[in-house]
Amino acid sequence: MKKMYYFVGIKGSGMASLAEILHDLGHEVAGSDIDKYIFIEEELKRRGIPIYSWNKDNIKDGMHVITGNDFDRSNPEVAAAQDNPNVICQNYCEFLGDFFNNFISIGIGGTHGKTTTTGMCYHLFKDYDKTNVLIGDGTGYAVKDAKYFVSEVDEFRNHFKHYYNDYALINNVEYDHVDYFKTFEDYKKVFEEYGNRAKKMAVIWGDDPYLPHMNWTKPVCKFGLNDNNDIQAKNVINNDKGLSFDVYAHGELFGHFALPFYGMHTLYDTLAVITLGYLEGMDAEYMQKQLSTFEGVKRRYTVKEKGDCIFVDDYAHHPTAVQYVLEETRTRYPGKQIIAVFQPDRFSRALRFAKRFAAAMDLADHPFFLDFPDNAHPEPGIDIDVTEITQYIPRAKIVKTDKEHAKMLAAYDNAVYVFMSSKDIYKLEELVIEAKG
Repeated sequence: MKKMYYFVGIKGSGMASLAEILHDLGHEVAGSDIDKYIFIEEELKRRGIPIYSWNKDNIKDGMHVITGNDFDRSNPEVAAAQDNPNVICQNYCEFLGDFFNNFISIGIGGTHGKTTTTGMCYHLFKDYDKTNVLIGDGTGYAVKDAKYFVSEVDEFRNHFKHYYNDYALINNVEYDHVDYFKTFEDYKKVFEEYGNRAKKMAVIWGDDPYLPHMNWTKPVCKFGLNDNNDIQAKNVINNDKGLSFDVYAHGELFGHFALPFYGMHTLYDTLAVITLGYLEGMDAEYMQKQLSTFEGVKRRYTVKEKGDCIFVDDYAHHPTAVQYVLEETRTRYPGKQIIAVFQPDRFSRALRFAKRFAAAMDLADHPFFLDFPDNAHPEPGIDIDVTEITQYIPRAKIVKTDKEHAKMLAAYDNAVYVFMSSKDIYKLEELVIEAKG
C-alpha cells in the first residue's frame, strides 16, 4: 500500500539513502533539512523528492515521519509530528530495524571499511537475486519483491541496538566515537551484542585482535589470512596491478581471484563480501566476474586526473583510515609524490588520537592540514584547533579553503593529491584543480 513518508533531516547520508529506497518502492516521499547545499541531495533531486526548509506546518495528518537520529523536540517538525495523534513518528534507527524484517538482511558494520564493503556486497548480490541496498554515502536503491537487503549499519551512539540482521558482518573493531563510548570495553561490547542478535550468523574478521575472542552466542563464520579462519585468503599479491589471491573455504580451495583493487584493507573488505556470497551459495566464477566490475562508492578513494597529477577524495576521518588511504596510494602510484590534505571532524577524536593522526600523515611526502570546519559539533570541555595534531608533525603546514592556498598546493607536479575528511574538503580539491589551469 502506498504511504507518505516525510524525513526530518533528509540530507543525512543514511536518511537520504532510505528516502531513495522508499521512493523506488513506489511511496510518496518528501523531507526537510538545512538550506546549505550538501552533495548527498543530488540523488534526491534526481528522483524528484522535494526538500523543504524546516517548518512545523510541513507535518500533515496521515504522514509516517522519520526523524534523523540527532533531532529531538527542539526541531519544530519533530515536535509537531510527536504531538499529532494522526502521524506515525519514528527515528531512523527504529524504522530501519523494522524494515529489515521484510528481507534476508545483511548488515555491514565495523570501525573501518563498512561503506565500501556495503557497496561491494550490493554489487555482488544484485545480479544473483533481487537486492535492495542502503549505503552510508547517501546511496539507496530498491526493487519490488527483493529477496536481499544489504545495509550499512553504524555503531555510533549504539544504533546497533535496533538491528536484528540475518547476517551481521563486522569488518573490524578499533576504538572510536570517544565522545559517546567512554571506554574501549564499552565500544567493543556493542559489537558483541550486535553480532549476537544475528538471526543466522555473525561474520567477522578473524585476524582482528578482538573479534575472535568475544563471547559469541550465535554461529560465527571467520574470514582472514590466518589459519584459524573458515574463509582464508592465501598466496596474496598486492601491487600496482591490483590484488590477486586464492580463497580456501574450510581448508578446501574455493577459487582464485584477480581484481582491480588496491591495498590490504581492501583485500579484507573483499574477503568479507566473498564470505557472504559463499554462505548464500554463489560460486567463485560468478563472484570473480561480478567483483571485477565494482567501481567503488562515493567519497571513498574517488579519483580524478589532470595532466600528470591524480586527485583523490576520501572520507577518511580516523587515523587508521588515513594510514590505509596513504598506504594504498603508495602502492597504487609508486612513481608519484604524495600531497596529503586532512581536515579533522570531531574535537574529541582529534584530541584522543592527535599523535596517531600525525604519524599517519607523516606517510605523505608533503602533509597539509585544514582546521576544523565551522560546523564542527561543539563538545563541552574541549577547546582545540588543528594545532593539537600539527604539533606532533612540525613539517606539516596548515592551509585554508581559498584560492591563495589552492594556488600554493597546485605548484606540485607528477603528484597524487589526497584530500581526506568526512566534511566538505572536496571544495579545496576543486580549487586546486582549477588552479592547475
